[in-house]
Amino acid sequence: MDNEKPVIAIVGGTGELGSGLARLWAAAGYRVVLGSRDRDRARSAAQGLTLQIGTAVTGDDNRAAAQAAGIVVLAVPYSNHDAILADIKPVLSGKILIDAVVPLMPPKVSTVQLPAAGSPALVAQRLLGADVRVAAAFHNVGAKKLQGGEKADCDVLVFCDDSAVRDQVIQLANVVATRGVHGGVLANSVAAEALTSVLIAINRRYKIPGAGIRITGLPASDAQ
Repeated sequence: MDNEKPVIAIVGGTGELGSGLARLWAAAGYRVVLGSRDRDRARSAAQGLTLQIGTAVTGDDNRAAAQAAGIVVLAVPYSNHDAILADIKPVLSGKILIDAVVPLMPPKVSTVQLPAAGSPALVAQRLLGADVRVAAAFHNVGAKKLQGGEKADCDVLVFCDDSAVRDQVIQLANVVATRGVHGGVLANSVAAEALTSVLIAINRRYKIPGAGIRITGLPASDAQ
C-alpha cells in the first residue's frame, strides 16, 4: 500500500458503482473505506471485496468513513443526496468531495429530468461551503466492467472550480476508465448528470450493458 496516496472514502460504497470504484482503486494501492448507513453492511462488503482482490478494504458508517479519508466520493441515490451530505458535513472540513450523484427520477430514468434545485454537485458546494472543495465526476461510468476488475471503456468528464483538485480527480479517473478529461467548471457538471439518462436510453435501445462517452480529437497527453 502506497502511504503517499490519499485515503478514499466511498459514501454509498456498497452500491454497484461505489464498490466497482473501490475494487480498482484498492488494487492500484489506494486505501479505500466503504461507507454505508449500515455499518455492518459496509464492513461485510469490505471483507468480501478484500477476499476477492487480495488488498485490504475497510468499511464503516458514512460519517466515520468520511472522517477517515482525505477524499470522499459520494455515490448514493439522488433521493438521499442532501440528507447524507448533512450527515457527513461535520467531518468534511478541508477535504475534497467528489459528487458522482445523478438526478435520476424513477420510473422515467431514461428521460432527462433536471431537478428544480439544480445540479447535485452545485447543491453540494452550496451546502458544504467554501471549506470543502467539490468536484463532480464518474456520472457516466458503467459499473459492469468495474465489478469484473476491468477499466470502464469510456472517458470520464471531471468538473471543478479548483484546478489542483481537478487534476487529482483526473488521476483517479485514469485508474478506473480510459482517461479523465477536464470538463470545465463545476457548473458544467449538469451536462454529465443529464447525459446519464441518455446513456440509459441507449443501453435499453441497443441492449448493451454500459454505453459511455469518448472525447474525440484530443491527444491523451492533453486530457488535463
